[in-house]
Amino acid sequence: MHSSNTVSLDAIERILREQHSLLGSTGLGIAFVRQQEIVSCNDRCAEIFGHGAAHEMLGRHGASLHPDEKTFRRLRRRARLHMAQGLTFRTESQLRRHDGALFWGGITGRLINPAAPGEGSIWTLDDIDEQRQAQALLSTALREKQLLFDHASVGIIFMRRGHLTRCNGHFETMLGYGPGELIGTSARDWFASTAEWERIEENFTRQLAVGLSSEGEMMLSRKDGGTVICEVRCKLIDANDPDQGTIWITVDITERTQAQAALAKVHEQLEQQVRDRTRELSATVEDLHREMADRKRDQDRIYWLAHYDPLTGLPNRTLLADRSTQAIQLARDNGTPLAAIFLDLDHFKHVNDSLGHRVGDTLLVQIAKRLRSVVREKDTVSRIGGDEFVLLLPGANAHGAARVADKLLEASRQPYQIDHHELTMAPSMGIALYPQDGMDFDTLTQSADVAMYHAKLDGRNTFRFFTPEMRAQSLRALQLENALRRALERDELQLHYQPQVRIRTGRVHSVEALLRWNHPKLGPISPAEFIPVAEDTGQILQIGEWVLRNAVRQLKAWRLAGLTELKVAVNLSAIQFHQPQLPDLVSQILHAAAVPPDALELELTEGVAVNDPRTATETMDQLRSRGVRLSIDDFGTGYSSLSQLKRFQIYKLKIDQSFVQDLDHDGNDRAIVSAIIRMAQALGMQTTAEGVETEAQLQFLRDMGCDEAQGYYFSRPLPPGDDLLQFLRSRQAPAFSSSRR
Repeated sequence: MHSSNTVSLDAIERILREQHSLLGSTGLGIAFVRQQEIVSCNDRCAEIFGHGAAHEMLGRHGASLHPDEKTFRRLRRRARLHMAQGLTFRTESQLRRHDGALFWGGITGRLINPAAPGEGSIWTLDDIDEQRQAQALLSTALREKQLLFDHASVGIIFMRRGHLTRCNGHFETMLGYGPGELIGTSARDWFASTAEWERIEENFTRQLAVGLSSEGEMMLSRKDGGTVICEVRCKLIDANDPDQGTIWITVDITERTQAQAALAKVHEQLEQQVRDRTRELSATVEDLHREMADRKRDQDRIYWLAHYDPLTGLPNRTLLADRSTQAIQLARDNGTPLAAIFLDLDHFKHVNDSLGHRVGDTLLVQIAKRLRSVVREKDTVSRIGGDEFVLLLPGANAHGAARVADKLLEASRQPYQIDHHELTMAPSMGIALYPQDGMDFDTLTQSADVAMYHAKLDGRNTFRFFTPEMRAQSLRALQLENALRRALERDELQLHYQPQVRIRTGRVHSVEALLRWNHPKLGPISPAEFIPVAEDTGQILQIGEWVLRNAVRQLKAWRLAGLTELKVAVNLSAIQFHQPQLPDLVSQILHAAAVPPDALELELTEGVAVNDPRTATETMDQLRSRGVRLSIDDFGTGYSSLSQLKRFQIYKLKIDQSFVQDLDHDGNDRAIVSAIIRMAQALGMQTTAEGVETEAQLQFLRDMGCDEAQGYYFSRPLPPGDDLLQFLRSRQAPAFSSSRR
């Protein structure tokens, strides 16, 4: 056994030396990342980030390498969606060096094992800061003159009927040809093999036939017989006239691909050996646990199951109630303090969903042990269900309870090692004190639970003491829930409409229906407050149908009043959208009002289809087949990807007002809005900017080619009365004035 272990360790050391040699010899920065932290990298990676050696990078969190947390989260979401499909993720992004200076980097990443994302990922990095600066200058020049074709840093090819009609010098150099030698040649001639040509021709032809651009990797043959691996993007020059041919953009990625393949192979071999050994140890531990469980006596087992949580071994709710009753009695008799802490794990569901319940249960066991190690012997740590724990602290006042909560937060920062997964689980905690927050067990734990809920609202991974204001807020939520159940029948809900103005002409083609609630006693209630209540209680389905019916009915009335081309946009919640009967309901409402389907636009948030894109696509296809138009609301704030936009075939993107409100002075927002508009134009989509309030904002949107705008610059949301009708009629004339109205 000792000899076998020695051989295994020698092999691992040899593999590590080979890996180190590969990491040191490449010109790219290369890093291995697990749980968003760098676990290994080469010296080039450290050099790019301004460190003297690779070991200085170990343990750095990915967020510290980016300009800010928001940028890091946005890039991580994009990468996770792409890499989860087993694909290589590539992007260029601003990064932060060790001294705080920002620079541009070309980033390529892929999962080491797509079947097990927790094993981590491998990333390559190229410092392209100077290249990005040159590209920025070039982008400025593009507004004044067309791109100098021959100076492009990528290979550019124009093809017609399979033959090259024009290419730039970069492509000729890449394949080792002189100027003009490739003109008129067949693409088949410079592919590495006939099979490679047939594969690319089939894939590209199929995608181009339906008007889509195509991209992929292909192997080309140099004039001297060598092979070049290229990243290629291809699209029709004119989608309406395929005979115009295609344009191909090629990038030589030979060295990068070879380095990634070699490193991934070495790393996979090492990880496989570690996994094999880990499985052997896990099997041994499970056998020992089963032997111990079999020796327990039946009577002890019955008592234990009645009073303890079978997974963690902590006291369950029954035993907690008994101990709490005794502790409360003792505190009452002796006049001593008593505290209860209600603890809930933040985002624990993600562990079960992504890694499975076995890992989740093991994590709960380790958390239970750590909780027990933090408190005193006389304290009680109980698990009352799921990922919820209650700590009973006899003799603890507010200061003592806060000190225990701080120790729990500190303990949670140390990661848990489960198999090859390194997990960090933060708690949200609420603290209640006897007797002011509760005189009995149920009241005390309920107060702690309410305080824990407010800790989650305040950002999670923290604790809050119970206050009377918290109870008032809970009563407010209950009051809204009860009042909302009668709002429809008491005619308390109404719709206001905000015009959507065509920027080029100033005409109003559509209005957005916005729900308002004015309670006779509570007064006006914000949708941001009552919509979540409606969704949590299921009332959103009835309210959503009411909104849809009334908006379509009002549109019919406007059309009869002479606004024959007017359309209406209605927001759908995620719960409404996932109802199977939604397409039939929409058709029934349109038919009853005799309104054409293309006069209705349904607005969906970005995240509405993320969890089940296949079902979302089917629902969207049904709605589109009936003539209803679909748009994405608040675009840029959710989880959309280009692949989803292409699959869903959305009619319009609505640019969120958070990007529009600072267009006057925020260059980042201007860049984001410009990118959204250009992307929408490339995908054949309309764009509507929300929250337009100034002439400067409107002018920028006009210059960028945005189609529509809505906001206070034009009109507040108005009830369907004479004021709104007069505004809509005044905007039927084609003339448009840029002055504020």
